[in-house]
Parts: sequence; C-alpha cells; structure tokens
Amino acid sequence: MASDDLPALIAQLRDAVLLDGMPVLPMPRERVPADPVISLEPEGIALVIETSGSMASPKRVALSSEALRLSARSVMRELGGHGQWLLALPAHYIAGAQVLIRSIIAGTTPVVLEGEGFDPAAFAAASARLDPAGLRFTSLVPVQLARLVDAAETDPSVAEALRSFDRILLGGQAAPTGLVERACAMGALVTRTYGSSETAGGCVYDGRPLENVGVRIVDGVVELSGPMLAEGYLDDAELTEAAFTTDAAGNRWYRTGDLGSIDDDDGRLVITGRADDVIISGGIKVVLGEVERAVRAVPGFEHAVVLRVEDLEWGERAAVVAPGTDAAAASDALSTLAAATDAAGLTPAARPARLLVVDELPSLDSGKPDRQALSVLLEREG
Repeated sequence: MASDDLPALIAQLRDAVLLDGMPVLPMPRERVPADPVISLEPEGIALVIETSGSMASPKRVALSSEALRLSARSVMRELGGHGQWLLALPAHYIAGAQVLIRSIIAGTTPVVLEGEGFDPAAFAAASARLDPAGLRFTSLVPVQLARLVDAAETDPSVAEALRSFDRILLGGQAAPTGLVERACAMGALVTRTYGSSETAGGCVYDGRPLENVGVRIVDGVVELSGPMLAEGYLDDAELTEAAFTTDAAGNRWYRTGDLGSIDDDDGRLVITGRADDVIISGGIKVVLGEVERAVRAVPGFEHAVVLRVEDLEWGERAAVVAPGTDAAAASDALSTLAAATDAAGLTPAARPARLLVVDELPSLDSGKPDRQALSVLLEREG
C-alpha cells in the first residue's frame, strides 16, 4: 500500500502487529502496483520492507509480528518508557515504519512532518505539536540532523526543537565527524543506532546491544542475533540461507556484511566499513569505509562519499565525490585528503586518487547517498 496514506497504513499495521492480521508492504505511491494484492506465504509475517538498494537491487525483508513487537518494546525500555514520536522519515523504510509501530504499541498518535523534502523550520513547527507533558522521540538520518544543526545556529526555534526531544535516534548511515558532538553541544540528546531492515531496525545503541541482542565478529564481519531478526527475504530462499545462519545451540544469526570489531576497553561495537567495500589497491586491502571516515574529518568534506574506481596501475583506487565547497575546489584538495588518510593510520594505497565535485549529492528517499548513481557519474566523468 502507499506509504504516504498514513491513516490507512497505521490501521493496517495495528492489525498486522497486534492481531496477527494481513501483512503490510508499504511502498512509495508511484511504485504501488495496479493490483495491490500481494500473496505472502510465510505464516506470521506482519511487515515486508524493501531495502534501499543504494548499491544493489532492493530486497524484500519479511518481519514477523513477534519480532516487531519485541523490537519496539526493547527500544522503549532503553528510552525510558512510552512516548510520542515525530515521524520525519518515509514509512516504507524500517526506521519510519518503526516510528509508527512504536506509536501503536505505546498507544500514542505520532506527529507527522509534512511537506516535500526536509525543512528545519517545518521540523521545528511539527515538534511544537508534540505533547509537552510526555516523553518525546524522533528518528533521523545524518543529513537531516546536519541540516537541523546548521539551521539551529541562526534560528532559535530550531535549536529549541532539538533540545525538546528526550531522545533523537540517529541511524541509516555513519554520521559525519563532529556532527553528533555539535548537536549535543546545543543540548540535543542524540543516540547513534546500528541495525537494518533484517534486524527490525536499530538494535545496537551507541555501540551497545539492546536487551536480548547478541553481537559477534566472524571473519571480521559483524553478526547479530536476537528475537528481532527477520524471517528472511521474500521469495528468495538462497539469499536467506546465505544471510541467516543457525549455530549449534539453535540461535539464529544475521550476517550483516559490515566489517567491525569489539573495542577491548569498553566492549562497544565499532563499525569500520562494508565487507563488499574492500578493494585491492596495489595488492593492499583497503576498506573504503575507513577512507570515507578519514576524508569526512577534513573541513568541507563532512558529506563526502568514497567509492571504488578502476586504475590501470593500481587495479582499484578510492575516489571521492563531494558536494561543492571551497575546500573541494582547492587545487591541492587531493593532497589534503591524502594527508588525512595518512593521519588516520591508513596505508598509502588508501590515498584517494580522484576527486569529483558536484553541486549536490544524489540521494535515496531514505536520506542515504545514492551510491549507485554516484558510481555511474564517476564512470561517465572518466
């Protein structure tokens, strides 16, 4: 059904999640098929979410009503109780759908951010409609928080809106260096979340797993377990078998595809990149996520994206795409970025070989950069 028809979507989600009714597949209105009847075979499925497909074809993740209920309740315990939510994300992605599901379970009515795109002034106005007497929550992606923080520097109403939330959950992708710290300095309470559609949304908060969530590292890749795991991928048994495994004790694990480690000092999960974003440059393994993190620490490159490009000499190299800034236009920008990767302790093979400056980064409606479109752009620009 159309994800922007929120009254109907909330009613169907309530029936699916609380009463084990018919499953729901929210989609953007332009993608809803002429025949909206979709046959879903697995029993107990309440919600099907299409992944964003930023670098591959979208997958349809099937979540049970029990997984959704348990996920929502563990989040509520982590946040200190039931509350009212501001929906600022598309409801056809898991973070947006979970705002609605948590509201249903809490028995509260979410406030919806209206209008096309994301406007800080509209966000401030929507925040003012939340009940001031109860707990107030919202979920954002980094690009939204960045716009709010920038606007808050000159607009007191936006600054007050940021401070008014008992918690702002931030997920979807890694936040640019310093963004969360800037928001917290303004009085915002921001929690970084980690998870995916396959885990019913964020299940690791600020590096620590929520109740009943297991984390382990296998061959450098992060795996997650717990009652919030999806049943698998709709009509794709082979992909489901590759992503979900069961150990000798009968526990199911989801292989995230993210590279990570457990910090020896405080036991927090640290994500370093994607396993499929490892390139071989001059015979050296380079994790593009680590390069991107180093590049984003350079002023003017906070929203840069790092991708792979072919190289006749090295085989593969890292390339940077950044929205137009004074820093990006500087003639010595690549040298600056190379120095940043060196300072981060990365090998010379990780130094970016190309820089493409664009007016604006193409993005998915989830707020994530459209890496597939950026790859095509890099290839076209040569």
